[in-house]
Amino acid sequence: MKNPRTLALWKSAMAAAFVLLSACSVAQQGTPATTSQPADNSLRELDSQVRELRAVIEQMRTENAQSRAEMQQLRQELQDTRKLLAPLAAAANAGPAASGPAESPASVSRNPSGTEAPADLGSRVQKLEESTQLLGSKIDEQYQTKVETATKYRARLSGIVLMNAFHNVGGSDNLDIPDYAQPVAPGSPQASLGFTLRQSEIGLEVFGPTLAGAKTSANVQFDFAGGFPSTPNGVNFGLVRLQTASVRLDWQHTSVIGGQDSLFISPLSPTSFASLATPAFAYAGNLWGWTPQLRLEHRFDLSDQQTLTWQGGILDNLDWEPPYNSYYRNATAGEQSGQPAYAMRTAWSRPVLDHPLIFGVAGYYGRQNWSWGRNVDAWAGMTDWQIPILRRLALSGEFYRGRGAGGLGAGVGRAVLFGGDPYYAATSIRGLDSAGGWSQLKFQLTPKLELNGVFAEDDAFASDVRGFATDANNFGPILGRNRGALGNVVYRPRSDLLLSAEFRRLHTFPVYDSASVTNQINLSMGILF
Repeated sequence: MKNPRTLALWKSAMAAAFVLLSACSVAQQGTPATTSQPADNSLRELDSQVRELRAVIEQMRTENAQSRAEMQQLRQELQDTRKLLAPLAAAANAGPAASGPAESPASVSRNPSGTEAPADLGSRVQKLEESTQLLGSKIDEQYQTKVETATKYRARLSGIVLMNAFHNVGGSDNLDIPDYAQPVAPGSPQASLGFTLRQSEIGLEVFGPTLAGAKTSANVQFDFAGGFPSTPNGVNFGLVRLQTASVRLDWQHTSVIGGQDSLFISPLSPTSFASLATPAFAYAGNLWGWTPQLRLEHRFDLSDQQTLTWQGGILDNLDWEPPYNSYYRNATAGEQSGQPAYAMRTAWSRPVLDHPLIFGVAGYYGRQNWSWGRNVDAWAGMTDWQIPILRRLALSGEFYRGRGAGGLGAGVGRAVLFGGDPYYAATSIRGLDSAGGWSQLKFQLTPKLELNGVFAEDDAFASDVRGFATDANNFGPILGRNRGALGNVVYRPRSDLLLSAEFRRLHTFPVYDSASVTNQINLSMGILF
């Protein structure tokens, strides 16, 4: 359909042409001498109309060129739109098209250029509008989640706001996040109830430039479980605590990681939203630590589906000693040895039933100097596994055996035993032998609902203790065994919302005292961002 302005130009051109033809006819018939003056006027008018006609024709040529360019652009946009809609149409019609009859010639029309176009143009327009709305929502979402940085590199903020309501029966080392059971003080009630949000976490990930072919990134994560200020109701004002902070360089098959990170030799933990400030059963066979380290990782592709991963690195040689000063740092026994701790892990993996099947083995060594020439060689050997039993049922866990490995949480957090007064140079010491582990059975009832059951135990060898060490010379009761079990249900009605209910039982056996039991019911509600 022609533009109204183009139609007007066509009418003007036709009128001018008609006048020109009429004037030419008069000129051909001749003009008497008595009428020369009117003829001159007619010629001048004719010349003016000819110039106007030429201008109109030139303008028509310009507009025709613009129209051709616009038509070409519209054709290109139509082709691009068809390319975008083709995958959507194929996905939407995959089922019906596979079984339905082929498209009949009657349903296809031809445009003037001879190409075929679908008859149902309205359907394509509707799909295009839906795609536009989807792209618009994605752009809006990206704008809302964008974190502005001082550099051009992208950053991503994440975390969880988590509230825990808990009810305890029995005593423990920590009211809201118990790790082992303790006797209840005489005259104190057996039961307690409370709420906390100090297990909420905030994380920031930064994606940096490419360096020597490696993608660089960094991350830092905090929680609010760093203690309590000495103020009224200070239990509600948890202090910010650094969990992890690391820098990564990732090539296709190799990675270099430096920073404070979780133990790569003990990569798994039971599923629990009742215990994020310390991993579940941290002192009951689940080795853990947020330790400064530098490690190298390489991945070997054995086949299309099998991968062998090797990890090795050095760690800050810690032994679980608390700081002696709140403001100044003193060397611990591991750091006084003058060398780091060494660790290595190898794991084999392949997909089974749409889940990873993984077996890993690891080792750890660190030398400790407890002054006056008293050295202890700490070591540990570990194994971990993830086994899909059915599509919705999986078994995972870890096991370790070690000596003097209290810096990893082994031996219920104890590395060495003192045979006498620990402040005397003549007092002998001994690395504590221990073994333990945990295992979890996960049942994914639906994509939004899962059930978890865990059993764990850490066993410090009582034969190392009796006849050598006493509670009085070792800064409190020596725990010989810590046993735990839990069951929980985790419901995620949305990807960013979770609800969980958990029952946990801890049964702790001191070497020189009677056992204690604590039970906890924990209800969790969290928003992830």
